Amino acid sequence: MGYKKGKLFFLLMLVSMYLRAQENWTLDNCISYALEHNLTLLDYQYQESSGKESYNQAIRDLLPRVNGFADYNIRYGRSTDPYTNDIVDTDFFSNGYALNASIDLFQGFQKINTIKARKLVFKATQETAQQQRFLLALRVMTAFHDIQYYEGLLAISKEQLSISEANFKLAKKQIELGLKAGADLYEAESILFSDQLAVTQSENQLQAAKLSLIQEMNLENANTIQLNPVASNTIIEAKKDTDSIYQKAKDFVPLLKAQRYIMEAAQKEVGIARGRLYPSLSFSTGYGTGYYETTRDTLGVTIPFKTQIKDNASRFVGFSLSVPVFNAWSTRSNIKQQKIALKREQNNLEIQEQEIFKAIQQLVQEEKALQVELIQSEKQILAQEQAFGVAQKKYEKGLFTIMELNLAKSMFATSQNKNLQVKQLLQINQNTLSFYQGLPIFNIKSIN
Repeated sequence: MGYKKGKLFFLLMLVSMYLRAQENWTLDNCISYALEHNLTLLDYQYQESSGKESYNQAIRDLLPRVNGFADYNIRYGRSTDPYTNDIVDTDFFSNGYALNASIDLFQGFQKINTIKARKLVFKATQETAQQQRFLLALRVMTAFHDIQYYEGLLAISKEQLSISEANFKLAKKQIELGLKAGADLYEAESILFSDQLAVTQSENQLQAAKLSLIQEMNLENANTIQLNPVASNTIIEAKKDTDSIYQKAKDFVPLLKAQRYIMEAAQKEVGIARGRLYPSLSFSTGYGTGYYETTRDTLGVTIPFKTQIKDNASRFVGFSLSVPVFNAWSTRSNIKQQKIALKREQNNLEIQEQEIFKAIQQLVQEEKALQVELIQSEKQILAQEQAFGVAQKKYEKGLFTIMELNLAKSMFATSQNKNLQVKQLLQINQNTLSFYQGLPIFNIKSIN
């Protein structure tokens, strides 16, 4: 009975894996799944939660600090009576209770600047996590389009194979009729085998591309994936300007926003360091009482616990002022260090802005080149298709050798591959430029 249940469970698991493999995925579905299941992204979410807690604690640090205290002591041998301060030789016990509270009234605005700094760091962690979401989406998009490219490449390889199969049959028939030499059959068969290998290689490349997407998505229990085709929008568009795209990217790209928050937080850290040069003022209050076994009345009887707790009660209220006079210049050294850290963050922001500008500049240049290549590759396909058609007819009439026909066929296939590659690169390029412009190409919610 247990064997049958185990076999049924195994079959159900196989069916589940099969159904998942047969499910058609859109680009949005792939990105959404990856965003939900990527473990690296989860680590950034933990950092975001940690930054939020640090910010909340900085606010809570404005609250008073309250501490309770209690003790119980048994004294042996010669000791000082804590109530009378007399030296006694008898064993006795005592216990005390206290409740103290204090609050900082002024610390050179250190706590206010700390709250602002922690808030900016928290915002930076949010933007950093958002940047990772976009980077993951871009990787998934690239893997998705790679699959489409290799699917197209496989279709072209199969088309070339079908042509080679037809020509092999034609050569075999012509040899039987005495119209061709036997060597032509060997050449046709060699070409056929080469095209069969090309199909196999294309299938392997397609499976590798699918595996890459599965891994980016962290899709479990899946060995392959089926995609819904995406309509290409590679059209000739208006001239793109690097500067205008860059200005939009400065306000949108989470990486730059995160670095600006970090730089502003560094400015607040300078304020925190400077605050240590100012005097600090705090207020404190407390209540204390205790019970002593040695406290007795005129008859020598220990005074009851309740009475002692009431009679021994003491209260205090006070202010504390601390003025920094000299601490070996450590405070001023720390201020200098924080100023240096601020300059470093400003420089890091300039570096990142420069890198983003270079990336956009390269994408714009690449987009222009790909647009031209797309037009030329489409013209080349038409020309090579016509040339191959002529070569096929000449071969059938015995005017072309099988090698001349194969050359025309290969050039036609090369033009198809080039056109397919240009379309995919242009699609990725345009989507990446749209990302830098803040256009909603991915279904990722804004954190603002």
